[in-house]
Amino acid sequence: MAGALDGLLVVALEQAVAAPLCTRQLVDGGARVIKLERAGGETARHYDTTVHGASAYFAWLNRGKQSVVIDVKDAGDRAMVERMAGKADVFIQNLAPGAAARLGLDAAALVARHPRLIAVDICGYGQSTAAHAMRAYDMLVQAEAGICAVTGTPEAMAKVGVSIADIATGMNAHAAILEALIGRGRTGRGAAIEIAMFDAMADWMAVPLLHLEHAGRVTGRHGLEHAAIYPYAAYACLDGSLMISIQAPDEWRRFCAGVLGNAALADDPRFATNPDRVVNRETLARIVGDVLAAMTIADASALLDRHRIAWGRVSTVADVSAHAALRRVPAEVGGEAFDLPRPAGRSGALPTAIPALDANGADLRREFGAG
Repeated sequence: MAGALDGLLVVALEQAVAAPLCTRQLVDGGARVIKLERAGGETARHYDTTVHGASAYFAWLNRGKQSVVIDVKDAGDRAMVERMAGKADVFIQNLAPGAAARLGLDAAALVARHPRLIAVDICGYGQSTAAHAMRAYDMLVQAEAGICAVTGTPEAMAKVGVSIADIATGMNAHAAILEALIGRGRTGRGAAIEIAMFDAMADWMAVPLLHLEHAGRVTGRHGLEHAAIYPYAAYACLDGSLMISIQAPDEWRRFCAGVLGNAALADDPRFATNPDRVVNRETLARIVGDVLAAMTIADASALLDRHRIAWGRVSTVADVSAHAALRRVPAEVGGEAFDLPRPAGRSGALPTAIPALDANGADLRREFGAG
């Protein structure tokens, strides 16, 4: 597909979510991505058979790529991978800790041999840290990085319901590659890049960490409420729930007068400032909850709109599937069509086909098989 990355060759020794998300973004920008898979296919091919026999994860992340089976421990295949790396603009891998280095396919080794190459190691934990050898999967990293400590209810921790450690890592890798391509355009030199899942989640934990380290305040778990802003929470209506967000003093005044019907509440010393409202959230929750419990979602949302208060429905997955704002991109597996959510920032036609596992890889072997 035409795009800003037309002509870019990306070789991906990838599996699961983080690296495939990064390379899908590159595909959508116009790059050619060659996905190197072990015999039988990479991990995510086998999670389920939801989408015309393909797993939901694999269908989500692999549109528009080429696939070839490679045994990186076989001398002939290893030599072909080296020739690919020599012609590539980007090489990305997310093998288990230490595996790429043992094969000489880690970012530093590759860039030493191919100075214009942008090579990316995706790992669980920074390889210069004491945790470098820990194996990493999304939920493990969410737990290790403290995400679960601030997610859930006061009674129980929870993980986030989608793979945020993987997704954040893939997006970080995509951004780093684009920066490196700009840098190479100026200097002619490639880059060896390390992107760690733990780093991605630790960055997202900055506010709880700053609250702890500078104010001695432990961020609690509040379910469908914000830990540090109130009212920023879900409230039950007659026919479902709405999330309401009050972010500024003028919003709080409009909310009290126009929605709660109690203008004086805005100056109540228990609720006058956001820190006051956070401290007294339980009392305020009852006041707001009693008002909204008597309304339908349609009536409540109309009232909130009238007074310029931000709100959102607490949607089910079925609600999202039918949502008016959901934009889709067509895709296909083995000739069978289906839709995916359209990636943010993309418009127009995008690659559609999910690659079959090419056990022989004849075309690629002809292209890269000769020294």
